[in-house]
Amino acid sequence: MSRPLKLIKANASNPKLWIVVGIGVAGVLIVAGTRRRRRRSKVVERKDFGAFVERFVVLPFPQPPPPAATHLLAGLTFAIKDIFDLKGYVTGFGNRDWERAHESSGKTAVAVTALLKNGATCAGKTVMDEFAFGITGENMHYGTPTNPQMPSCIPGGSSSGSAVAVAAELVDFSLGTDTIGCVRIPASFCGILGFRPSHGAISTIGVLPNSQSLDTVGWFARDPSILHRVGHVLLQLNSVGPRRARRLLFAGDLFQFSKVPTQKTLYVVSKAIENLSGYQPPKHMNFGQYIALNVPSLKGFREPSTNLQNGTSTLKALSSVMVSLQRYEFKSNHEEWVKSVKPKLGPDVSDRILEAINTSYENMKTLYKVRTEMRAALQNLLKDDGILVVPTVADPPLKLNVKKQLSAEFHDRAFALSSIASMSGCCQVAIPLGKHNDCPISVSFITFHGADKFLLDTVLDMYSSLQEQASNASNLVPLPDTNGNIDASQLLKEKGNAAFKGRQWNKAVNYYTEAIKLNATNATYYCNRAAAYLELGCFQQAEEDCSQAIVLDKKNVKAYLRRGTARESLLRYKEAAEDFKHALVLEPQNKVASLAEKRLRKLMS
Repeated sequence: MSRPLKLIKANASNPKLWIVVGIGVAGVLIVAGTRRRRRRSKVVERKDFGAFVERFVVLPFPQPPPPAATHLLAGLTFAIKDIFDLKGYVTGFGNRDWERAHESSGKTAVAVTALLKNGATCAGKTVMDEFAFGITGENMHYGTPTNPQMPSCIPGGSSSGSAVAVAAELVDFSLGTDTIGCVRIPASFCGILGFRPSHGAISTIGVLPNSQSLDTVGWFARDPSILHRVGHVLLQLNSVGPRRARRLLFAGDLFQFSKVPTQKTLYVVSKAIENLSGYQPPKHMNFGQYIALNVPSLKGFREPSTNLQNGTSTLKALSSVMVSLQRYEFKSNHEEWVKSVKPKLGPDVSDRILEAINTSYENMKTLYKVRTEMRAALQNLLKDDGILVVPTVADPPLKLNVKKQLSAEFHDRAFALSSIASMSGCCQVAIPLGKHNDCPISVSFITFHGADKFLLDTVLDMYSSLQEQASNASNLVPLPDTNGNIDASQLLKEKGNAAFKGRQWNKAVNYYTEAIKLNATNATYYCNRAAAYLELGCFQQAEEDCSQAIVLDKKNVKAYLRRGTARESLLRYKEAAEDFKHALVLEPQNKVASLAEKRLRKLMS
């Protein structure tokens, strides 16, 4: 028996001893519990938010003596995506097997050298989606960087670590690449600025290729002045230029994809320019229909049997062309290495890469023709003063490790928006506008190819006003409807029906709206207005009206059918399928619901 145990046995009747022993045991339990909590916290609060593959310090080039001007980026720190070459370091491309198979770089990428020459200090390499082949930011080899805004959700990718490093204030700015949304999407999810330049405007020498026709060198920042300074260095811009007028075009149909109320997006942008000089009053347009008319080569890529509105199906076709082009060029670049090494890949990335490698591609000339037509269409629309305003993303960030079916729908809706700049080669900037339901809001400005300085100057000019209006919008409360005379409301409904039959959709909406103001408890009024909204391509409003109609009348078959149509047009297939199933439960012989449910099941399979 040990000496401490002998002492306890000899003094077992002493109450003071048991108090001391109790305190000691409690102390051990507290320490053990604290250690367990610390271990748990490390899972959530990873070092540096898990943004970096490797941290180091690469000092800038020496500042030349006076009278030379101070370096433009002096005193700033930056991180680089693990796709850029840096002399003496292996470029890992987001994959351990690639990292093991390659030697350290002999040279530094042109874009990184430009930043070092202008006074910035490089602080490390950041995590990315494997082979830059994803938009979620998840990586099974290095771990998924933690989104500082929403830790339980994805940060967005493929430039995930670069976005997180800026959002977490670990560096002042960072470099990423943008192929199919790889800077814009993580910028949106992490609540920071993200810039995709015009295609070919910044050298990609020393950057591992994913798809050369779509790849660009982009960057992130929290501060618009830093975004602007970095752009001047990378794009080699003149510091002074003539001020130009600005003409904003609101893509109203694209904001139907977004779940954020337009009072927190379009309204904010409208109010922001009211007191700024040089801005014309904004104009609204249906962008999808414009593309359908002006990019004729897309017709061959539209689904023959579809319930989607013309503009929506065109954008879906555009995104499918973008994905096909990316996969074709990725195969050309990396097929031999992938087949010989057979690298270990994350499940989602594996599916995409194997599909890219194993697909035989036809009509490639048509894909490149779509790209040429898209650039011409955007140039014709925007000319030398236009800025297209669109939502950066359609959905809030997915929860980590989400089911594949939900992920597919998320990708479709994201690509419909990101394909505009990717396929036209135009420059785009993602701008944070506060939050909605605790999720960052982001709108994007897109302008014509080569107008990068014009776009950077616009952000610098508008940013403080945008943030002020975003703060104001967060406090706005929608006005409630009022009830009134039922006979009068019926008369207004009949007028709405007559306008609808006469294909006067806007007039029909106005009549139904007045009827609802008089009687907000009639499901038919909401359902009829939804039908008019569908004809106008206002899918979000149609969905909201149908939802209200269902609340008032749970057996309203038309409301389920119309809400299903709206949701399908917004590329939310799972929810749309559920609506058509509800309609079939209520009316088992309904042919519209039956055909739609089968079509959606095929789309989701």
